[in-house]
Amino acid sequence: MKKPHIIIFNPDQMRSDSMGHLGNIAARTPFLDRFATTEGVSFRNAFCQNTVCVPSRASFTTGLYPHVNGHRTMTHLLREGEESLFKELKDQGYHVWMNARNDLIAGQMEGLLEKHASEIYYGGNAKTPPDPLSDGFKSGEGAIDYSMYHGELGVDEAGVYYGADDEDLDAAIKRIKTYEEEKPLCLFLGLINPHPPYQVEHPYFSAIKREVLPPRIKAEDGKEKARMMELIRRNQKLSHLTEADWNEVRACYLGMVMKVDHMFQKLCDALKDAGIYDDCAIFFLSDHGDYTGDYGISEKSQNTFEDCLTNVPLLVKPPAWEKVDPGISDSLVELVDFYGTVLDYANCSSTHTHFGKSLKEIIGSRLNENREFVCCEGGRLSHELHCDEFHANGPHGTNPYNPYYPRHLAQSDATAHGKATMIRTRQFKYIARLYEKDEFYDLEKDPKELINVIDDEAYREEILHHKELLMFWYLHTSDVVPFDYDMRFSPEMTWHKLKRLVPKEHEEEIKMKIAKGVNPFVLMNECKKRFGRE
Repeated sequence: MKKPHIIIFNPDQMRSDSMGHLGNIAARTPFLDRFATTEGVSFRNAFCQNTVCVPSRASFTTGLYPHVNGHRTMTHLLREGEESLFKELKDQGYHVWMNARNDLIAGQMEGLLEKHASEIYYGGNAKTPPDPLSDGFKSGEGAIDYSMYHGELGVDEAGVYYGADDEDLDAAIKRIKTYEEEKPLCLFLGLINPHPPYQVEHPYFSAIKREVLPPRIKAEDGKEKARMMELIRRNQKLSHLTEADWNEVRACYLGMVMKVDHMFQKLCDALKDAGIYDDCAIFFLSDHGDYTGDYGISEKSQNTFEDCLTNVPLLVKPPAWEKVDPGISDSLVELVDFYGTVLDYANCSSTHTHFGKSLKEIIGSRLNENREFVCCEGGRLSHELHCDEFHANGPHGTNPYNPYYPRHLAQSDATAHGKATMIRTRQFKYIARLYEKDEFYDLEKDPKELINVIDDEAYREEILHHKELLMFWYLHTSDVVPFDYDMRFSPEMTWHKLKRLVPKEHEEEIKMKIAKGVNPFVLMNECKKRFGRE
């Protein structure tokens, strides 16, 4: 069976509602909008499994949930002995090209990243680009601005801003246009955009119409939300921002997304120029979303689960010989399903039990359904100071001049940073919290997730139902058994159990069988039968 090229385009921290075809009238994503409605399927209800980079990527590249192997922090990456989608494709005949922006493989383990890829572009060759033209929003002299807003980026003497994403994109395009190997290609391009700081060059910066931005979700309208959100707001000290200021942040973010759209088009155009576009399964997905001013917060949080953080873009175009029903799918999907879908199209197998469901049937017919619910998880146990070393009191804690300091300071509060898990059905969202009040939202009546109705007796039955769904989800996914086997006895242990049965002239023969891993009980029965000793 012919194997398609696998092309994975992975912007960082892009929320799903930043695209025009999903209803944001201020968004400027013309290529993604055409791609979603004419060539591929865009999943309106795709959800990540953790709301920060490393745990999410460890999940969607393994098909495992963050809790299965403890990948729920920014500082626990895939280690020796753990497989990824890239290593599995490489070991099954793919040439895997990736840029180094992957937030996936443990960096301290020499040579490990190279086991997961055939070829890595490390970058760092471009000149340092110009600084932003703005200092952001400062409340006074010497004040620290935690909005992460830098605004318009400067350009060089040629009128161009050329940063790390641009360099990596050009490297990917060069690889596509010069690829001549017989092996199918798996290309992974991980971007920084639209991850904060919020900054982008002209024309993207000025392209977004501020006056048509959708209304911002305001924190003051909320009731009994998570303590983490309250602490981040308090620490970020952004109450002096006006609505016009927040609109600048949001417009700049959408400008960054507009640039992502343009970069994705350039990559697809390169595939067409190389004559391999029809032979490609193309995946566009982000790892998690961004608050972008919603609830009065900049950036993200690691254990809160509003849709602006958990609902992410996922678009798929299959190779030309596979069925496709172009348009928007409303089916509930998880990013672990990306893993299962890639393997399905590539006709490759997983090296471990996984929980991803192939979306091939939905891509072939959008009337098909995928899941009853989706889950996302984050946070730590109170004693796990190692669990996120980048909280303010951790061994590598940040100082007040770091833009992430407000979140890291909040994460030092064990109650606020406690473990939590979201389960979301079409109408309801339940969040179980270890150290504070649970949350429950009626998404039909309260799509902005402002009013926590966990204590409302009218929702008692639905809350119990969602708790039961969550319990059985954890029961189903709590661990996986490896595909390989361990021996209960070492060769030395086995020999000492058998030596009294084996005549001297047969010792070397039996020791050779032990060394080859023949089952000790099989060998014992063989020895008894052959040598007649007890």
